[in-house]
Amino acid sequence: MVTTAYILIETAAGKASEVSDALNALPEVVTVDAVIGPYDIIAVTNTEGQNTVGDLVISKVHVIAGIVRTVTCLAVNPSTE
Repeated sequence: MVTTAYILIETAAGKASEVSDALNALPEVVTVDAVIGPYDIIAVTNTEGQNTVGDLVISKVHVIAGIVRTVTCLAVNPSTE
């Protein structure tokens, strides 16, 4: 079963574009949007299960230079298109 997650990302000043590019290069990332508010970027991911979401965030997202903090939210009833 596919697990959809929203990763809310705070970046260092001036690093949002570089972080967005790095996130877009990850195959699990569906969309990357720059936003205004307490976070700078929201990335949407699709992975195979909750454990895979954790692995993605720890091994691929947290290592991206310029990321200060993340909050990961799992979709409980994702929409289908």
